[in-house]
Parts: sequence; structure tokens; C-alpha cells
Amino acid sequence: MNTPNTFQTIPGQDDLHQIERDLSFHPCTNANPKVLTREQVEHFNRTGYILPLRIFSESEVAGLRTYFDNLLAKYMSEGKDSYSISSAHLRHGRVWDVLTNPRIVTIVSDLLGESVVAWGSHFFCKMPRDGKTVSWHQDASYWPLTPSKAVTVWLAIDDADRGNACMKYISGTQGLGHLTYQLSETDESNILNQTVPEVEKYGAPVFVELKAGEASLHSDLLLHGSDANTSDRRRCGLTLRYTPGDVRAYMGWHDKGVVVRGETPAHWNNRARPNEE
Repeated sequence: MNTPNTFQTIPGQDDLHQIERDLSFHPCTNANPKVLTREQVEHFNRTGYILPLRIFSESEVAGLRTYFDNLLAKYMSEGKDSYSISSAHLRHGRVWDVLTNPRIVTIVSDLLGESVVAWGSHFFCKMPRDGKTVSWHQDASYWPLTPSKAVTVWLAIDDADRGNACMKYISGTQGLGHLTYQLSETDESNILNQTVPEVEKYGAPVFVELKAGEASLHSDLLLHGSDANTSDRRRCGLTLRYTPGDVRAYMGWHDKGVVVRGETPAHWNNRARPNEE
């Protein structure tokens, strides 16, 4: 039986509701981080995010950008759009390499511990003036994972700023649990199908401005989103998802797993590097 290489990006609501999930924030308890400072760990526990983190040099990210440009051209020639490159580490060796890069894994391990599974990789590429928004949402709301301990590393492939619709966070909302949302499935401009309303009551947005090669890191319960890119500049980021090995995945998502720290948990797969670049 072949292991799948593609997965439904947004699972159905009925399927998710059948899973008993712990959607509460689990603070990091690591008193001796190796790469992050104690202040950064405390900041993550308090606000739900860390930024900016320099991962790749300008020359390194330039090479990664060229790779993405070619990959995007291939996908678009097949009639897909700039948001279609999801679970990319299951098909593309170069993305698997980024997902398992020791520089990133060590940072993530400072928050998640000595058992870490990498399971997600998705290019979010806002083309110039594409008109697409990402409404305010919590990642954990979409994912068949429990408990909600996952973190996302958002790696900037292009410079991301307020001018080309960088991400934005609402600080501290990771501690509020699973927030009420409205379905927005009929909004063609919204990439996602959930919208948390009236977020202004939780505080002012923090704009996640990053230079190419830098990354931000956020909790799966942190409220975040992004506006439409009305500029003439592209804004591409690669999201990399990680979770501790004690987290369980349903709906077959355990098959996305790549063990990047510790032994392979019995309930996760450990995918090998794909041959295709």
C-alpha cells in the first residue's frame, strides 16, 4: 500500500468535530534552552510568538527563492495556483531539507522538547495584487491534532512587510483557548474558510515584518491573518509545522510525519527524503 503524498489542506468540519481534541495552550517549561534565550521562551509563553529569527543568509535564501520560482512555475503550468504547494516535503527533497534543517530543528526543540515531529510544509505565496486575504484564525482549529502543542516556523522567501501584506498577530490570544469563529466558505477572496470575528477586542495587531531568510515562530492557537497584497511585490513564505512526539494525529495526518528529534513515536510515520527535488 502506497503512503499518500497529498492531503486535504482544510479538513471538513464534520470530521474534525468527531475528534476529541485538547485545544488549550501548553506553555514551554524549558529552563535551559540551547539556542533561544530564556527571555525568548518567556516571550513565547506570554505572547504566543517569537520574531525575528535569522535562519538563512542572503545568498542561501536567494538559492531557495530560485528553487521556489521554478517549483511555482511548474505548478502553475499544471493549472494550479500560488497557494497549491502544500505538504511539499512529501514530494520535494529540497523542501524536506529545509523542514529538517538543524538550525530550525534546534530552535523548535527549545520549545517542544527532545521528541519532535515535523509534519507540515506549505508555501503561502501572495502574488502582486492577487486580492487574496487570510482571515483571522487559529491554526489548531483546522488540524486533527491533539493536544494543541504545534508551532509554525514562517520562513520568509521574499521580504515581507506591511506594504506587501505580511502576517499579523494578536499577542496573547494563544492563552484564550479555542475561539468562536464564523464560516466564510462563500468568500472567494479568503483563502481559508473560518473567520474569528471582532478581534479588535483582543488587542492591536502586531505586524510580522521579516527580511528574506528570517523567520517568525507562533503557537497553533495564536490568532493571526494577513491582508490582501495590493502592491507590485510578491510576498512568499514557507510555513514549516512541528509538534512534540506525544501529540496524536488523526485523519491519516500521522503519515505526514518526519521525526527530526528523538525516537520515532509509535503513532507517527517517519517519512524518508523524496527523490524528486
